[in-house]
Amino acid sequence: MDSLKNTTQAVKEFCEARDWDQFHSPKELAIGISNEANELLSLFRFKSKEEMEKMLKDDAKRQQISQELADVLYFLLRFSQMYDFDLLEAIKEKMEINNRKYPVEKSKGKNVKYNELY
Repeated sequence: MDSLKNTTQAVKEFCEARDWDQFHSPKELAIGISNEANELLSLFRFKSKEEMEKMLKDDAKRQQISQELADVLYFLLRFSQMYDFDLLEAIKEKMEINNRKYPVEKSKGKNVKYNELY
């Protein structure tokens, strides 16, 4: 699985072999994205900066984080495949929008929403 297209195809084939299309409505896939993102978040909940840095250096913790990231990606790829979204085009468009919302000269080194930039 060396490209987004190949990986998306692998997810499609995995799901179709199991007859899972019937369970993958937009709502169910969106729930899956949210659930998996929250499982990722739960790994970091109540952790200090130092604890998180330690986690990121621990092979077992990194494996857990990697698995949760993969679960999020799985649901994103499945949603995009089932409902014909081009994720590469979508991220390109979104980055162009963000570039306009967050010009370097106003946003560099700041952690605020675009409507709070002065």
